[in-house]
Amino acid sequence: MSFLKRLFGGGGGDDADEPKSAAPAKQVEHKGFLISATPYKAEGQYQTCGVVSKEVEGVLKEHKFIRADRFAGLDDAIDISIKKGIQLVDEQGERMFG
Repeated sequence: MSFLKRLFGGGGGDDADEPKSAAPAKQVEHKGFLISATPYKAEGQYQTCGVVSKEVEGVLKEHKFIRADRFAGLDDAIDISIKKGIQLVDEQGERMFG
């Protein structure tokens, strides 16, 4: 029933457990890549989530990631999201866009 309410604009259902396209909580540059931490609230905790982006041949490429790690505090989720993004860059580089 809540699906139908959302489909037709009814009910202000709580979608807090779904990632939103919000402004990044923090951004850092690493080896020419921009890493954006975008954690979101899930089941009362903050889910590790972020975006790694880089301009490749004039085209902005993005790789979104979500990890199972959850934290009680937003600051911890931001820090780990940045660390996971750095790890992706170090391990995969531009291959993550392919």
